[in-house]
Amino acid sequence: MPYAYLNFTCNAGLNGVIMKKTIASKSQVKDIKNSGFSPEKTLTNLTALTTECSSLDQLLHSRLSHFMGWMSPAALLLAYSDWLIHLSISPEKWLNISQKIQQNFAKFCVYAIKSHSNKKCTACVAVRPTDHRFQSNLWQDNFPFNLYSQFFLLNERIWDEATTHVCGVTPHHENIVNFTTRQMLDIFSPSNFPWTNPEVIKASYIQTGMNFIYGHWNYIEDVTRYTTRLLPAHTQRFQIGKNIAITKGQVIYRNQLIELIQYSPTTTKVYAEPILIIPAWIMKYYILDLSEHNSMIKYLVDQGHTVFMISWKNPTSKDRHLGLEDYVDFGIMAAIQAINAIIPGQNIHSVGYCIGGTLLMLAAAVMATTSDERLKTITLFAAQVDFKEAGELLLFIDESQIAYLEDVMSEKGYLDGAQMAGAFSMLNSIDLIWSRYVQDYLLGKRPPLNDLMAWNSDTTRLPYKMHSEYLRQLFLNNELVRGQFKIHGIHLSLLDINAPIFVVSTMKDHVAPWKSVYKIHEFTTTDITYILTNGGHNSGIINEPNSSGHSYQMLTHKKTEKHIAAETWQEKAPSYAGSWWPAWEQWLTSFSEDKIGPPPMGNPQQGYPILCAAPGTYVFQQ
Repeated sequence: MPYAYLNFTCNAGLNGVIMKKTIASKSQVKDIKNSGFSPEKTLTNLTALTTECSSLDQLLHSRLSHFMGWMSPAALLLAYSDWLIHLSISPEKWLNISQKIQQNFAKFCVYAIKSHSNKKCTACVAVRPTDHRFQSNLWQDNFPFNLYSQFFLLNERIWDEATTHVCGVTPHHENIVNFTTRQMLDIFSPSNFPWTNPEVIKASYIQTGMNFIYGHWNYIEDVTRYTTRLLPAHTQRFQIGKNIAITKGQVIYRNQLIELIQYSPTTTKVYAEPILIIPAWIMKYYILDLSEHNSMIKYLVDQGHTVFMISWKNPTSKDRHLGLEDYVDFGIMAAIQAINAIIPGQNIHSVGYCIGGTLLMLAAAVMATTSDERLKTITLFAAQVDFKEAGELLLFIDESQIAYLEDVMSEKGYLDGAQMAGAFSMLNSIDLIWSRYVQDYLLGKRPPLNDLMAWNSDTTRLPYKMHSEYLRQLFLNNELVRGQFKIHGIHLSLLDINAPIFVVSTMKDHVAPWKSVYKIHEFTTTDITYILTNGGHNSGIINEPNSSGHSYQMLTHKKTEKHIAAETWQEKAPSYAGSWWPAWEQWLTSFSEDKIGPPPMGNPQQGYPILCAAPGTYVFQQ
């Protein structure tokens, strides 16, 4: 069973703990009443009671998270209340919905009559290219399954009409209502039930029902793995350090937050400037070092680059106090200091992926304020600096959501990776939840796992303080581009950054939409080479050469040129077939000096001895 589906459906009770907290609170109130009046004693008791109530709030919210994931019930109720109130006083909207229902009913009746005698008649509503549930001919050419799919899709259109463009509803609430309603509708899709899904019926006939037996075994296996916190089935085919994350290297530095890996050269000469890669800590670093054929690390090393990679620690409750400032200090700055000790006198090509790219821009802004010019170039993979239009993740970002999530995290001191994975899966629930449910349990199939899918199931945790700062200061308040974000008391400005920037965005990115990533042009005054590649947040980055189906657009914007809008850029930028990796590598070499002999592995004299072989130890933390 897909872990996202289990996370989406599993519930947990309150176990009577709230009652104990309530009794304790009532007892404290009684103590205050029976005691003699004393301002100091009364203040002490009231403080204790307030603390207890606050603890009770956190306890309740953490238990609710088992039902709601990280979706705040208060935010959900506010959104639906806003929608319902405005809808109830919008007679014209009611009239439009009523007319739409009548028109769709008439279309459906006409289609039902025509399709009974002509299987090739035009459907009354077309299936979206991204909706794979009803694209099979078994749905389109067979009665009554064609009616089931058409009826469902027409209802989907009605609810989309009803939950959007209601006068007076705030855009954020409208998005939440529309998104949540779609999630509920997807549950009742005819593809999810064996007696209304022709593909399941056909498989049952051919296999004499064995597909349900296989599906039951799959379900039992997935439940067992989920409850025992094991990785999903068949991920054992991909083992870190054996057939993934196998590029040779050494861990030459370790602190409470990172391990720094220095990769072994494969060429007799290397470019003088090293590359430092800062991956996101919401995922393991080895997405950039998967199998030998699609490892970005191996590709760079084979081109003659000296590569260093940060491998983040998977935080525990003890790390709840770690904030973004710590990630800058003990992450990026500690890694730069280590590289300078190993390769003195050379500036660094810095690379940041997703939130790692955002952190890189924070560090680059800090360094710019002190005229620290050790960053030769900056490369960003699917990373945002402006979060005003940060895609569907904004559904989960408002004051109610963040306050609720902070209470959820306060219990353990971190956000569990499974909760975050469930939220990401809901953004594409048709493919990541329901289609996999049909494949695994109704058809009894196990879709083959590739290395990227196996990596995706290897989730990590996020420490309380860092995640709260990230959501509140960057997502909610957008402080970085407003000049209000501070590191060590210094207000950061992206305008101070002078290093040339290479930015990669992806067309199908739900996490960092390409137009949001493109906004970096508005907040920096340096040269920017921008790439828009096909694929998604991960598949568009793991875009190795010699593989089919890749394409990208690329255009460089000089700091002396006038700004152009994202749509204009898309029309103007030349298109290229194939992987963008060679174009990026050529860009790096254009800012590099001549090749020299490879640097030593580590520097024991400066306090950077070889600690262990790559991939290190932090990557194995669960």
